[in-house]
Amino acid sequence: MKRSSGILLHISSLPSPHGIGTLGRAAYDFVDFLAGAKQSYWQVLPITPTSFGDSPYQSSSTFAGNPYFVDLDTLVQEGLLFDFELEADWGDDVLKVDFGKIYQNRERVLRLAFSRFDRREMDGFVAENGSWLSGYCLYAACKTHFNNLPWHMWDDDIKYRTASGVAKYSELLSDDIAYHAFVQYEFDKQWRQLSSYAKEQGVELIGDVPIYVPWDSADVWEHPNLYQLDENLTPTLVAGVPPDYFTATGQLWGNPLYDWEAHEREGFSWWLSRMEIAKRHFSVVRIDHFRGLESYWAVPFGSENAINGRWIKGPGMKLISAVKREHPDLKIIAEDLGFLTPEVKRLLSESGFPGMRVLQFGFDPFQNSRELPHNYTVNCVAYTGTHDNAPIMEWLGETDARCIGFAARYLGVSREEGFPMAFARGIMTSVAALAVVPIQDYLGLGIEGRMNLPGTTGWWTYRMDKNACTKELQQQIAYLTRMSGRA
Repeated sequence: MKRSSGILLHISSLPSPHGIGTLGRAAYDFVDFLAGAKQSYWQVLPITPTSFGDSPYQSSSTFAGNPYFVDLDTLVQEGLLFDFELEADWGDDVLKVDFGKIYQNRERVLRLAFSRFDRREMDGFVAENGSWLSGYCLYAACKTHFNNLPWHMWDDDIKYRTASGVAKYSELLSDDIAYHAFVQYEFDKQWRQLSSYAKEQGVELIGDVPIYVPWDSADVWEHPNLYQLDENLTPTLVAGVPPDYFTATGQLWGNPLYDWEAHEREGFSWWLSRMEIAKRHFSVVRIDHFRGLESYWAVPFGSENAINGRWIKGPGMKLISAVKREHPDLKIIAEDLGFLTPEVKRLLSESGFPGMRVLQFGFDPFQNSRELPHNYTVNCVAYTGTHDNAPIMEWLGETDARCIGFAARYLGVSREEGFPMAFARGIMTSVAALAVVPIQDYLGLGIEGRMNLPGTTGWWTYRMDKNACTKELQQQIAYLTRMSGRA
């Protein structure tokens, strides 16, 4: 990876009309901002459909695109909608996503567009993506049919995917299935157009692949043999992490754990297909919770928290080697945060993937932290913070004065520059091959810009002000980028 830099901003946070960021005009404007700021990358969070809790890391499909990101104004341009049909209550605050209102109103508009769509247009897309699309669309249609109940509460014939059950519901819900295929077709078309435009402007996209998928997902429903489930298709062990920096009781994610032996018997084909989709969407992919490939924290199903889990060995280099053989040109970032054992460090070294450094974690005055720039290596990706961190201005308000004083001295913070830009300068001038700054830090936002707080709910709602990306800010970032040799 060449010496370069990028900005982290999720699609949902764009200042698009109709309540949530989309793949429309605001996305193209942000690409223009990035290009003018001399940035090489735009990093986003997972772009798959969100479900209960609205977290992009808990998706109903690891292959599908998020229907919320389909741009409605583009559908107007395609003749599938009229402007007046977009009038709805999309939320009261333009700086926050109201997921409840998006959920209530968006599907109505998309179904209206579908009613005017010539289904023959998507024949090629359906044929090309048959390996995952048919299963996802049947899952999504059944989900509506069973009043949004999780699949493990559906009638047995379709819960267990009997041949007769699949045939029955495929015929009964054929129109609904076609609707969901249409949404995926539009998402794919809009994504390809945006990605192509970004490349023309010298901007590449970095995506995010969560290591796990939820129990209530098309993936687990369609491939139960690949997960640690009992005869009733209930998880026996679920995912999480032990107590750490973020939470005293650990994080109980609740995802079913993979049956890695079953994956290996199938040549890791599901993972290879997953990375194929990622490669189609992105130039670089971040694997979230990379340490889970070396060993994973397994918590008994039904536990109240993640304290009483245990470490179990993961697939390690067997999976990584399979991915590298199948997709040798795919660039991968390993999210190696948290407690790193010698085994995890060895796996990262063997993989050759760059790990992550988060400057915000570095300012304990009593430690020579690996997160401080003088300890970075070239083969790493440096961040001021991630989607799970407080923006720097919020960090200042909740951090021990000794840590803040250390940061001020280490970075040489001046009143004119301020802490957020000093943090950006700290990683941009480091030896790290890639430096990524969340847009919230460039904008100097506090808690109003926070994307997520691990272990709690009600987040993922941040939206950028439509006037935030000024020419002055663009020039400031461009100067920093050129000064640090990243342009």
